Amino acid sequence: MVKAIQVRETGGPEMLVLADVELPPPGAGEARVRHAAIGVNFIDCYFRSGLYPSPTGLPFIPGSEGAGVVEAVGPGVTLVKPGDRVAYVASPGSYAAERNVPADRLIILPEAISFETGAAMMLKGMTVQYLLNRTFKVGPGTTILFHAAAGGVGLIAGAWAKALGATIIGTAGGPDKCALAKSRGYDHVIDYRSEDFVARVKELTNGAGVDVVYDSIGKDTFPASLDCLKPLGMWVTFGNASGPVPPFSTQILSQKGSLFATRPTLFTYIAKRADLEATAGDLVARVADGTVPIEISARYPLEKAADAHRDLEGRKTTGAVVLIP
Repeated sequence: MVKAIQVRETGGPEMLVLADVELPPPGAGEARVRHAAIGVNFIDCYFRSGLYPSPTGLPFIPGSEGAGVVEAVGPGVTLVKPGDRVAYVASPGSYAAERNVPADRLIILPEAISFETGAAMMLKGMTVQYLLNRTFKVGPGTTILFHAAAGGVGLIAGAWAKALGATIIGTAGGPDKCALAKSRGYDHVIDYRSEDFVARVKELTNGAGVDVVYDSIGKDTFPASLDCLKPLGMWVTFGNASGPVPPFSTQILSQKGSLFATRPTLFTYIAKRADLEATAGDLVARVADGTVPIEISARYPLEKAADAHRDLEGRKTTGAVVLIP
């Protein structure tokens, strides 16, 4: 038996219940990982609330991200061995002291990167990697708008986009969060609580707008995000922190400048092992050399997972949040 957080009914954070669960030996293609740290992400809240259906039904163990040590491997596993330091993003199940993970989802974690950093960086860091390099290719001459600039993804994006040579505008709530984002690479940060971010973007770009908007907020920033774009610009909606974007007619994209819109997910971008290795390899290199710092703002014991969700959804956190088994 291992300690784990279960969701037996979808709903609020109080639905996160500590339990003892059976963990069978790793099956074919699996590795058993003893967690040293577990990443907490908004997608975990979506599964817990029922916004996203659990792929395994109820009850289920939430969490998609973790880091630790391989304890055992199942038949046919050659990518990792017992004793290896690893990190991963995989299907839900990481809110546990130990779990079985498909071995082809694991990456070796260098000694230079701590387990807490490894657990905090995989989902958020690889999300930034594909957003800036594949969804929309960012480089010198690119101007971007990134919502939730002081969040876990936003802080990584600021440093990474700056390293790529982009001009970066962010939004954040309150002076402290704006100052934090500004210190992590953003050229301009707009306080959405006191400023009209559309008007400020127009002002900062001399009326031109930005090339791409990265939007993890959802309902509260739509359709205003579209008004920040240049003609032929791209709106990348990759999260729903304020609730899902309501249904809309694609005619609005034509009316606002022949815009492009996409709803990407990390799991599509890393579905192939080669893509996972390339995406994670780029991330690991940039974290190891200090180009992309991973900010961990809060640590909670595993049994306090509900508190972590409350603080995350209440926008009380900045950077990354981890659970410690």
